[in-house]
Parts: sequence; structure tokens; C-alpha cells
Amino acid sequence: MVMSYQILKKTVSVMSYFCHQQGNGARNNQDIERQFLKNGGGDSVKETTAQKKILDPRKAFLKRWNVGFVLSCVIAVSLDPLFFYLPVINEEKKCIRLDKKLWITAIVLRSFFDIIYLLHIILQFRTGFIDKKLLKSGKSELNKDAWKIARKYLWPWFLFDIITILPIPQVVTPTIFSEMRGTKSSKKVKFLNSIVLFQYVPRVTQIYLSWKKLITNNKKFDRIVLVKASLNFILYILAGHVLGAFWYFFSTQRLAACWHEACGQNRSRCVGISFDCDHSIGNLSFINDICSLNTENKTSFDFGIFLKALQSGVLESEDFPQKLFYSFWWGMRNLSSLGQNLETSNYIWENCFALGISIFGLVLFLYFMGNLQMYMQWTATKSVKNWDKVRKKMKSRKRQKQQKIMRSWISQRGFDSTIKSEIMRNIDQRFEEDEDVYVENLIPDLPPDLQNNVKRHLCLNLLKNLKFVKDNGLAAKHEQLLLKICDSLKPKFYKEHCYIVQEGDPIDAVFLITEGTVWTCTSSSNGGKDSQHAERLEKNFFGEELLEWVMKSYSADMYNLSKLPIYSKTLKTHTKVEAFVLMASDLKQIWHSKLSQFGPEELQSQAASRVQRIWRGHRDHPKTDGAVVESKEPSILQRI
Repeated sequence: MVMSYQILKKTVSVMSYFCHQQGNGARNNQDIERQFLKNGGGDSVKETTAQKKILDPRKAFLKRWNVGFVLSCVIAVSLDPLFFYLPVINEEKKCIRLDKKLWITAIVLRSFFDIIYLLHIILQFRTGFIDKKLLKSGKSELNKDAWKIARKYLWPWFLFDIITILPIPQVVTPTIFSEMRGTKSSKKVKFLNSIVLFQYVPRVTQIYLSWKKLITNNKKFDRIVLVKASLNFILYILAGHVLGAFWYFFSTQRLAACWHEACGQNRSRCVGISFDCDHSIGNLSFINDICSLNTENKTSFDFGIFLKALQSGVLESEDFPQKLFYSFWWGMRNLSSLGQNLETSNYIWENCFALGISIFGLVLFLYFMGNLQMYMQWTATKSVKNWDKVRKKMKSRKRQKQQKIMRSWISQRGFDSTIKSEIMRNIDQRFEEDEDVYVENLIPDLPPDLQNNVKRHLCLNLLKNLKFVKDNGLAAKHEQLLLKICDSLKPKFYKEHCYIVQEGDPIDAVFLITEGTVWTCTSSSNGGKDSQHAERLEKNFFGEELLEWVMKSYSADMYNLSKLPIYSKTLKTHTKVEAFVLMASDLKQIWHSKLSQFGPEELQSQAASRVQRIWRGHRDHPKTDGAVVESKEPSILQRI
């Protein structure tokens, strides 16, 4: 009772606030109208005043009212089952009485919320609407015609609202109790029960429609999901509460039906008696033989799913919270299990009630699963959108970092303005194509001409400093050959403290160190003296023996890369290293293309001279095992 009083108090405060706001609006309208009449407004004021009385559903007042109305409907439906807890059984006297305090409380609360519903009906005649035809054409104009508003509401919503607030429990419940307290069974009870159940359809439907209207007016999807989830939860709680109350109510009816059946079998003992506790006279102990609560007695009345209520003694209790929570728990337990644990009798209306529990539980479960699926889809979509935002931010930061590194790398290499602008243009284009750009993949992905210019800028001076190039005058006489070698260089990047080549590996590449520090070391012994040492290199070269081996005409395997000389030193990085590598295969191809300018006769003459030198060396120096003796005859490299 205290809880009901608190709910009533809160609801009254909310509704009084709404009415106060509306009253202020009405007084303001009246003041404006009087002022206008003093200024000589004339008859045109009547129409303007009538239109001002029409409320706009988009305004804050009606939005707040709709929220308050939905809450009042939920509370009203939760209070209706109070009528079903009115009967109290006296098992000893075999009579039924009404809880008068609960009856008065139920009547007052139901009347109060019916008054709120009447206010809602009145507001419907004063609430304008937006014509759907005009809305399709892009005009959201409010229709303030009172006749059109009334005609739109009268059918079918006015009839629907009238059925919803009909005082059916107030009128029907006393009639049902009157039939129960008689000594003869009556079919009126079943009909009256159907009427009471029927009114729950429009009352629950009104909650759903009002809730749906709130969802439609709200454009934020997260709030829509929250509203739907709360609606599902409230409907589930309400269903358990209402089903528990009906179970209590039908349990008293089944007990009264058993008493009626006992009196039907022993009419002489029930003459002049009543099951009304206020007029209970006579000894009715014979009823215990038929209405026994002992399940082992097969001749007793089968109470089916209502037996637990009779055995628990909750029907005889005057403690309302005890009855309420016991019945509520029964309703929630069987609703959640879809009525699978119910053991019914062969009574048809009892089976219909059990079927209703199962079907309604299934409907609520499916509604919950639908909302859950929608929520999961929304969550997944939202997480994808959030991840896209995070990914874009990370990508933007990564791109900014890459651009910073690229600009630093370009500025450190000292490119001229033309090359620098072309490189940056290429980098920006690749960023627009959503590609990652690193120093490692920058040069290989540049256009061929720009790539060659970059390599020549970085490596040509290093290449000219090679001892073999200086000794043979290639820098001055054969610059095109050096440019071709530069164009064939491949950029390589090495981590710190890693081996590039080791002593004894085949010399298959020349390394031009453009950035970073490397160590060269050897472990060989010379003349019995240990000559282990290390040398630090920065912007230097390594492996130039390959040039001499390929380009000198007396190299025995210049056409056969299956036999290569070996490195006499180990090359290891000390820091991160940027290098350009000239592979033996690329050098061979460049050298062959250079030799192709000679005719076949000159090449044959050079080959014959080589054979003669080898034969003479073998004849004059047999101990050398055919080693080539240097001749003063100029080589091909010196002749081109």
C-alpha cells in the first residue's frame, strides 16, 4: 500500500506540472486576445483564437505529456490486478470474503488513472496534425482545423480509448464474487472473466502504440534501442505480474467450483447456506471429502495448476505483499519457461489459460530476440564506423609521420629543386592512391627516368672514387659506362649489427655505402704474423674486385659467373645502413653490351692472342701450371 501511495504521489506531481505549463499557455493566449480586442481586432480574432487553442505535437509540452501518459498507462495496467487479489478464502468455514481496504485502494487508483486518460482524450481534440499528403510534397504544415482534427480522431481511436477506460473491473468483479459465493455454479463467471481479460488487449495495445510514437519522434537510434529494450523488459514484468494475479483469481474460482460441485452432489446439506463469510451458516465439512488437497486421493477434485495456490495457503492469507510476491513469482517462473512445467487437469479453460501463458511467453521472447538482433547489428555497425574513424586517424598520423621522414630523407641527400619537386609529387600521388611510402620502397617505385637521376646523384661520385675506375681513367673516358652502372644499382637497407657479407663468400656484388657506418674485418694470417684488424667505413665502397675481375680481358671466367672470386674481408653493419648494390649479373650484361661494338674479327684476334699467352706461359713456366703471365699488350678495356 505504501508503494502504491508513493507511485500515486509521483504521478500526481508530474501531471500537475504539465497542467500548470498548459495553464500558463492558456492565460498568455487570453491576455493576447484581450489586448487585441482593445485595439479593435474585430471578428477575425475569433478564428485566430480558435487556431491558437490547437496544440502543436512537435512542441515540448505535448512531448512531455506523451512521456507522462505512457508512464501512467504502464502504472495503470500494473494496478489493475489489484482487483484479482480481493477474494480471501476461509478454508475452515468454507466461505469467501472481500478485502475491503484493498477494494477501496484499487477503486481510487483506477479512477485516478482513468481521469488522466480522460485528459488525454480531451487533448486529442485539441492537437493538430501534419497532413501526410502535404508532407509527401515537402510541406510540413500543421493542420489546425478543429473539425478535421475531430473527424480524424473519432474513428477509430476515440472508440478505442473509450473501451480502454470503461470501468469493467469496478463493475464486473463484484458480480463475479457474487456468483462465486452462491451455492450453485453459474456460467456467468466464465463470460465475465472473458470481459475482464478482453479489456487488457486495448490497455496493453495503448502502451505499445504510445511507446512506438515516442520511438518515431526520436531520431537518435541509440535512444530508440534503449526505449525498445525498456519496453520489452516492462512488458515482460507486467505479463508476469498480471498472469500471477489471474492465477490467484482463477484459483479461488476453481475452489468455489469444487464447492458448487460438492453441493450439487449433496443438495440437502446445502439448503439455505451461502459461501459468503458474512452469512455463513451450517456445517460444510462434507466438502472436504470431494475438495481434498491430497493428491493421492483419486476421487477428489482435480485442481490442476491451481493446486499449489491452495496448498500454499496463500488464498487464506490477509498479508497482501505475501500474496502479491508469491503470485508474481509463479507468473514469472512459468512465463520464462513458456509454461513447460504446468500440469493441467482436463478442464478446458484451465488448459486455455496454460496455452495463453506459453504463447504470450513465446511472443515476448521473439520480440526480445528481434530487438536483440537489431541492437547487435546496430552495435556492429557502430563499431565498424568507430573503427573506420580510428583507422583513418591512425592512417593520417602514419601518413604525416611518413611525409616527415620522406622530407627529412630528401633534404639530407641534397637533391636539386627539380628532382626534389618530382619526388614529392610522386609521393603525394601515392598517398592519394592510399599507398604506404617508406624510404625502402621509395626509389624502386619512382618512374625510370627519375629513378636513374636519383641513383646518379647519390652514387656517381662514389663510383668515380673506385681505385679500378681511377687507374683505368673510366671517369673521363667512359662516363656513359659509369652512368649505365649507376642506373643498374639496386638500393638495399640493412639493420644495425648484421652481417652483409662474410670472409670467404663469393664476390657477387659491389657495395656503395651512402648512409650509415659499417665495419670490415679480416682474420687471415700473412707471413706467419697475425694480421687481424677492423676498419670503419662511412660513405665508401666494398667489393670493387668484381669490376676488375669482369672487365679485364684476361679474366678466365668473365663469361661464366659459375666461378667467382671470394671476399677477403667480412662486412658488418654498425648502424642502420643505406647502400646501393651492383650485382655481378648486371655488370656482366653492361660489359657485354659494351663489347658488342667490336666486330667479330677483332674479338677473334683478341681471343687468339689470349690463347697464345696462355700456351707460352705454360711452355716457359711449367711450374706455374699454365698461369697467365702479364703482357704489355693492351687489353680491350684500354683499347675502347
